[in-house]
Amino acid sequence: MGQSQSVDPAQVEIPDLNKLLERDGYLNPYQYEMKRRYGLMLNFFEQFEKHEGGIDRFSTSYNKYGMHVQPDNSVRCYEWAPGAQQLYLTGDFNSWNREEFPYKKLEFGKWELVIPPNQDGSCRLGHLSKVKLVVRNQHGHLLDRLSPWATYVTEPDQVGHAYEQRVWNPPAQEKHKWVSSKPKKPDNLKIYESHVGICTAEQRVASYRDFVQVVVPRIVKQGYNAVQLMAVMEHAYYASFGYQVTSFFAASSRFGTPEELKYLIDACHKAGLYVLLDVVHSHASKNVLDGLNEFDGTQAGFFHDGPRGTHSLWDSRLFNYSQIDSILISSNVCVQEPTLSGLWDSRLFNYSQIEVLRFLLSNLRWYLDEYQFDGFRFDGVTSMLYHNHGIGEGFSGHYDEYYGLNVDTDALIYLMVANKLLHDRYPEIITIAEDVSGMPGSCRPVTEGGTGFDYRLGMAIPDKWIEYLKKFKDEDWSMGNIVHTLTNRRYMEKTVAYAESHDQALVGDKTIAFWLMDKEMYTHMSCNSDPSLIIDRGIALHKMIRLITHALGGEAYLNFIGNEFGHPEWLDFPRAGNNSSYWHARRQWNLVDDENLRYKYLSRFDAAMNVTEERVKWLCSDPVYVSLIIVPQV
Repeated sequence: MGQSQSVDPAQVEIPDLNKLLERDGYLNPYQYEMKRRYGLMLNFFEQFEKHEGGIDRFSTSYNKYGMHVQPDNSVRCYEWAPGAQQLYLTGDFNSWNREEFPYKKLEFGKWELVIPPNQDGSCRLGHLSKVKLVVRNQHGHLLDRLSPWATYVTEPDQVGHAYEQRVWNPPAQEKHKWVSSKPKKPDNLKIYESHVGICTAEQRVASYRDFVQVVVPRIVKQGYNAVQLMAVMEHAYYASFGYQVTSFFAASSRFGTPEELKYLIDACHKAGLYVLLDVVHSHASKNVLDGLNEFDGTQAGFFHDGPRGTHSLWDSRLFNYSQIDSILISSNVCVQEPTLSGLWDSRLFNYSQIEVLRFLLSNLRWYLDEYQFDGFRFDGVTSMLYHNHGIGEGFSGHYDEYYGLNVDTDALIYLMVANKLLHDRYPEIITIAEDVSGMPGSCRPVTEGGTGFDYRLGMAIPDKWIEYLKKFKDEDWSMGNIVHTLTNRRYMEKTVAYAESHDQALVGDKTIAFWLMDKEMYTHMSCNSDPSLIIDRGIALHKMIRLITHALGGEAYLNFIGNEFGHPEWLDFPRAGNNSSYWHARRQWNLVDDENLRYKYLSRFDAAMNVTEERVKWLCSDPVYVSLIIVPQV
């Protein structure tokens, strides 16, 4: 089962292709390739229907895979491990006897195990029991692993040890009961990008409950109507900012329990906020003991084998999105320690592998169904779309770049399948692509020949602001160039505008406020301090940069937590290089709450922008032509 190579593009009809071609006639020469891609996508849906009972059943495989307590208190376990010679389950329930409970081998690399209840009828695996999968590889060695479908994993007691999988089956009285209905999907999307762990002023890892208490009221007060949560998918390395995912179905336990995350989302809905998840399906951590890497004892499985399965800049594993046959290759890998040098330690998925599609599509449905998220921001889409991952690519805008051999069709088809599934099943969903390449049709429906996203991030905008702040004097700023960058986007494909996000705040860079005012922020942000032209200029430009970005940059707007009031300095998570310090891994709300400091003026201006937009609705207004009018001086 997989992408049929017999698809004849000439026989494929894209229902609303003419709508796309009417808006952009330059796409006409590429109809054949567009139809080929659409045909491959349709083929997947046909295969899902023929072999898997339909896309709905296929994309909710979390109901079958992994570990599930049955009504009779038996436990049913189901895994895909094509390279394993044998699979076992062990844990504190059997005193860690590694070979006591072997799985039964099924077809197509599947494994199944049923653990009966205790004699008194109770479940042998209690709530919070620790468990491990044990894989016997092709060389006969026993390898400890975590289930790819684990829904709860926790930090080890000792530094340097692997994360631990736990049974999450709380009693009914401890399960979250949903209270609030979902808010209406906003047409004028204003996103507050957030990281739970840094949400307090204290030097520690904050919790889901902290976020509800400290941040949610601020988001509402500032006039945002959506929150985008980063680093929710479990990641063993905190300093990776959540982008080195180790357990895809597990919400990060360092912030609290799954029920507490549900409490957070319920509270956001009560406050009228849409909740978006920053989902990482572009790559996975290279961790072996507590990640997907070498899960079945081979280099393949979920990932491309060989060099194609590793990102040369992120040093990460890449998913295999297309290969259907199990690849049984054994190899030894040296797992490196992640760094903050821009080299993410992860692997790239094989998007052609049917079990990878099952895993990733079910992962999306899991967060929508179990946690009631309202949409996704897809990380690293540019890396997914191209075989060279966009590395060193200038993207001139010539359409051959988007319809040539450099495009990774497997990954593109996965994104089309995902977006069609999500928008068909959840009409109110929002999906956002982090893509810098400008792929035509990315934010048009799949039925038009597009990829199906609702928005793409306007990634050129923050780069332009940083360029001007670094390189040009104020008098050399070109408003024409700035406005061109803000308005240079594909017609009728919506863009999320932002002056800065988490990317600009990370260590090695600085926030816009710090670029503008730097060390003066330490001495002259008091309302009672001596006047400072640097501070006055910085506050004024900070306001104007954000206002013009908000007004001209797109059909949605994004702000990173704390930047609305000009949070100083940068973000740096605790790591060996900073002596495990939390000093820069927090939000200093005391600065904006202090009436004696000038941060309050930036915060109030930010709120006023959002209030004005809510009244005027420029984000969802029809596109307009922006021109420069020079008024003669009298």
